[in-house]
Amino acid sequence: MRPMLAVVLALCSTASFAQTPAPTYGGKPLLHIGRPAAKSASTAKSTSTPKSQSSAKPQSVAVKLQECLDLDDGTKGRLDCYDAIFAPKPNPKAPEAKSVADCRFKKEQDERLACFNDFAERIPKLPRS
Repeated sequence: MRPMLAVVLALCSTASFAQTPAPTYGGKPLLHIGRPAAKSASTAKSTSTPKSQSSAKPQSVAVKLQECLDLDDGTKGRLDCYDAIFAPKPNPKAPEAKSVADCRFKKEQDERLACFNDFAERIPKLPRS
């Protein structure tokens, strides 16, 4: 009976040592599990964002780009829609765009719009849900 009691006490004491708190850095946990903080109404307001941002279900980049194609071609609205997906970072020495994300480096708005349109039109039509 006593050896069994000693084994139980030993197991309970090791279990309590195994339950150490999560590792921290600067008083904050290293791993954050949960939802990100909601944006305030003033920062989330934009007139030319894609329609997909209003739905609760997150959509892929391809769907967002195709929704931008619904806007009139060659307009500032379509360019703003693309810029909402990929924020522009003009670079005068930008190499040739190999992916849709590389279009944001184009300096001229017309070139950037043409680049985005080229990639967006190549995407196969996805079923809308």
